[in-house]
Amino acid sequence: MAVRSSRRELEIVGAIAEALNSAPTVQRALDRTLELVTDLLGLQTGWVWLVDPETDHIYSAAARNLPPYLQEPVRMTGSWCLCIEEFRNGSLTPRNVDVMECSRLRPAVRARQTDLTHGLAHHASVPLSFQDKSLGIMNITAPAMRRLTREELRLLGTIGLQVGVAIERARLAEESAVRARGEERTRLAREIHDTLAQGLTAIALQIETAIESVGREPARVRERLQKALAIARENLDEARRSVTNLRAGALAGKPLAQALAALVREFTSESGIRVTFEPRGNCTLALPVEAELYRIAEQALTNVRQHARAKSVRVSLACKAKHATLAVEDDGVGFDVRRIPAERHGIEGMRERARIAGGSLRITSGRGKGTKIVVKV
Repeated sequence: MAVRSSRRELEIVGAIAEALNSAPTVQRALDRTLELVTDLLGLQTGWVWLVDPETDHIYSAAARNLPPYLQEPVRMTGSWCLCIEEFRNGSLTPRNVDVMECSRLRPAVRARQTDLTHGLAHHASVPLSFQDKSLGIMNITAPAMRRLTREELRLLGTIGLQVGVAIERARLAEESAVRARGEERTRLAREIHDTLAQGLTAIALQIETAIESVGREPARVRERLQKALAIARENLDEARRSVTNLRAGALAGKPLAQALAALVREFTSESGIRVTFEPRGNCTLALPVEAELYRIAEQALTNVRQHARAKSVRVSLACKAKHATLAVEDDGVGFDVRRIPAERHGIEGMRERARIAGGSLRITSGRGKGTKIVVKV
């Protein structure tokens, strides 16, 4: 019996390791892990909280089969709950995985709203960590949650460590990309400095020659000053182009995909509306274009929060050789795109930003059908 149990544990750990290694994004890895853990342990429901490394806010990163009560965004903001408190104060560790009451479900449980809770009241909370760094929590549960065996709790602790390693590996890759971008910006700044210095030197030489010819050779003076003026204008244009390209703006020096990922995390933490982000391909867009796309995504999410009454949103960024496509799609109430109220300045602002980026914006929506915004540049 012990041999059979150990073999099963190895199979589960191996399946999760394969899922974590093959998933293209942390989001996909977490979704697949929840699916495997709930199925293999005979459970049903799970969700993952992660700590945003930039803001330290908690946000809902993945979920599977949530009951209706927890599908309401207001229930899933990064606000206080019992498992988050134990996670924050260090009580929740890989060696201390156990079943606890779900404080978010408690009001519905006490009101006996089983149609909203699906009979859920407790969950096992698994800390996700890497070395001494706390990364988040994985909660798993089922109706009439049973007391998990010591072997199952130990297995969950091992899985939590596996997931933590995968999350940290992905974040280190992001940080590496940010450092590379910063080094490139430093290189460009150095080149700009060198270009401007050479241009100013050339201008000074032309003016010195012109001064030497004042009163003796008017034509030579004119020629030299015109040449100095042409060099000055040329360098000014170059400086403006360089400054525009180096301006970080909303992206704060990050590649577009990473800036959008951070935006999504913060939005999810504050609103409780779970947003999935799916980047595909490598974007090599000019920084001003990236900044406009970021602002469009930001405005689209603001519209979702204010008007859509959505429970989930999907943001995708697909980059190919000749174009990039940003899409923001929600499952909210939708609206008639032929009758956009005059006070909805955000939509017109997004259209204008798309034009500035050299692209186009398309909105698809309908009453009760959600909304999809697609920008192609």
